[in-house]
Order: sequence, then structure tokens, then C-alpha cells
Amino acid sequence: MSLRLATFNIENLLSRFDFSGFRNQLKQDRVLRLFDVRSEAEYQRLEEARTIAHTDDTRQMSALAIADCDADILCLQEADSMAALQAFEYGYLFRMVGNGYRQKYLIEGNDTRGIDVAVLTREETRDGQKIECLEVKSHAALTYNDLDLFNDDLAATNRPGDRIFKRDCLEVDLKIGGRPLTLYVVHFKSMGPAREGLDGRQATMALRIAEAKAVRHIIDSRFGRGHTADKMFAICGDMNDYQEKVDILGDRRNGYEFVPREEAMSALEILSHDGFVENPMLRRPVLDRWTLFHSRGPEERHLCQLDYIWLSPALARRNAAQVPEIIRAGQPYRTIFPASQEVERYPRTGWDRPKASDHCPVVMTLDI
Repeated sequence: MSLRLATFNIENLLSRFDFSGFRNQLKQDRVLRLFDVRSEAEYQRLEEARTIAHTDDTRQMSALAIADCDADILCLQEADSMAALQAFEYGYLFRMVGNGYRQKYLIEGNDTRGIDVAVLTREETRDGQKIECLEVKSHAALTYNDLDLFNDDLAATNRPGDRIFKRDCLEVDLKIGGRPLTLYVVHFKSMGPAREGLDGRQATMALRIAEAKAVRHIIDSRFGRGHTADKMFAICGDMNDYQEKVDILGDRRNGYEFVPREEAMSALEILSHDGFVENPMLRRPVLDRWTLFHSRGPEERHLCQLDYIWLSPALARRNAAQVPEIIRAGQPYRTIFPASQEVERYPRTGWDRPKASDHCPVVMTLDI
């Protein structure tokens, strides 16, 4: 008995407008910076028009990427609300591509922008096994004090009573054809701006380390420390960190060189160093594990994996021959693909936008 499990950072699946760019240029869309906008009312009118104009193409591509996953269970990051999720699922996944999800689970988390993690499931797997949701639990309220995780590295930006998860860790207990599977859906702290001589990744590393420790604690508490290896669970989501990357050297005129590098430090070591969970993406070639293209100009470009389906040891052993799939047809044309990896993009894809997302969906067929 098998199922298809996917994770996707759909990016800003919003049901509201953000007008904060009028007073904060760092949040202002680059298009509006080209125009002389003289009043807040005029700015709001233009921002509404801009958002609506590009959203339909973007969500068509997001829906196509999800349809290409053909997943029975879909874990999403950056969903604004249940209302936004329902409108997207009905108007795009169901009506546009005939590939909808009747069961949806979302609990409001901690993100200051209001973006949450969510799980969508079919009523049955493709081979007719019933998918039952037994319980959905949020861990958004956990604080550093609760798990004794506060330390000097966190003290620069946090207090002991602050919440650990910048979004949530959503625990979802399922039965598929009567067999148990538990999902932990996360969206770790993003790599923020540089601070005190540290780049954005290093400056926020302590926050992701704490989140990873909290996920381990939740799983250990659920199944018993030292007794998790034979349980059927997966950790899915955008970890906003990586253990390796592929540096991109060269330019469009003279060609590119792709150089894989291992990271000396990563928050993900908390999950992987002792085999607590396995990253099955390592079954793919080293140049073909990436789910995101990062660029801040020609001096800083790389490919990396931010999007994960971590498998428990028992689930990894049972699926030792399975290799994750990466759906890259929604990537904008600015993404630099290694040789032989180029794909046919969805119609109307732009250089930078519209696009399905900067993130690629990851999907696996799993025997449980």
C-alpha cells in the first residue's frame, strides 16, 4: 500500500493586501518604486491593482506545480488563512486542473505576517485506501522556557518566554488504509538580514537550531526517547537551512560552473547527525538535490535544498529504493539550471515573475 506525500512553500497565498510599503520602502514592490505616488490613497489603489493583476498567473502556476506532484497528502507553507486556502483549492486546484483536496487543516500560528502551515489530503489514496485524520495539534505556544532551550546565542534577539516556532510545528495524526502515519509540518525561521558582522544565515542560526531541537523534543515526547526509530513519521516543510549547496560561478556569456560545497554548520544537524531522521534527497546526484535558487547578484549565487521530507528510520528503510521527485517547471527563467536539468516551464512564466514559487515542490511515493 502506497501514498504520495508532498511539501511545497507556495509563497504568500494571501487573501489581503499589504499597504505597509507606502511608509517602508523596504516592503514596497519594485514596480511602484518606478512611479511618483503622491498619496497613501493612491498607493493603496495601485497596490491593489498590481497585486490582483499578477496573482492569477502566479496561482495558475502554483496549481500546475501541485497537480504535477499528484500527491495524496500535501503539506503547504505560507498559507494566509483557511479562507485563502479554500478559495485557492476550489478555484484553481479543483476547477482549473480537476485535482482538488476535500480535507484541509490549518491552525493560525505565530508568523507576524499571518502566513501559516497547512495540510491538505484526499479522501482516499490513488489505490483506494481511506485517508483518515485522527488529530491535528499545534505546538505554536511552546516557549524557550517550556523546553529549557534558552541560551546566550538566543539572548541577542529573544527572551526566555518567547515562543520557539516562528510559525508552528503542526502535528497531524493520520491513518491510511488503517495504518498509522504522523506528520510534523514546519516552516523554520527565515534567513534574515546581516547583523553584527554575521551574514543573514548565521545571524538567525540559533533560532532554527532551537526550532529543530523543539521538533525532536515533540517527537521524543510522543513516542518515547530512544523509541522513535521504528515509528512511522515524517517531518515536512521549509527548513530555511541547508547542509550543502551548489555555488554558481561564471556568467551568461561565458557559461556557468557548478561547485558543490558542504556547510560547516547547519541547524539541520540536530535532526540528522545521529540518524534520528533521514533526508532521502541524498539519494539523488549532488548537483540535482536543490529546491531553490538564491541570488543577490553575481557574487552570491547558489542552489540549495530548503524543502524537505525527512523520513523516520523505519519509513526510510521501508522505502529504501524510493527517490524524491522535485517539480521545477514553476521556476522563473532567472533560475540557473545545471546542464541536462532544464525543464519546460509552465505557460506565461516570466524572468522573475510570474512563477509558481521560488521553492520547488518535493514529492515521494511511500509504502507505509
